[in-house]
Amino acid sequence: MAYNEKIAGRIRAALAHLSKVEEKKMFGGIAFMVNGKMCITVGKDRIMCRVDPAIHDDVSTGTGIQTVKMRGREYKGFLHINEDLIKTKKALDYWIQLALDFNKIAKSSKKSNR
Repeated sequence: MAYNEKIAGRIRAALAHLSKVEEKKMFGGIAFMVNGKMCITVGKDRIMCRVDPAIHDDVSTGTGIQTVKMRGREYKGFLHINEDLIKTKKALDYWIQLALDFNKIAKSSKKSNR
């Protein structure tokens, strides 16, 4: 699946002030890694944000926001946000900030070389 380059560009611009950001192809789109940890991904018509599981239920209400599900399992702290909900800079910045706030305390899932 191709990712939405326009949304990716907006996220790139919003993260430009940070020094440790890298992009990786992941989940059929592109992931923005901050400090070596997945923070935000961009797909065709939505983004995925990694947020603090403690606030997951509070911020996941409403149409256009879904908990990420893989293989029938829900992943608390991972949310899909439809592109309609991030049309404005203020709306996108809200989700980016939630992801960056959690990134500060999130554990890295780096795999060890065996």
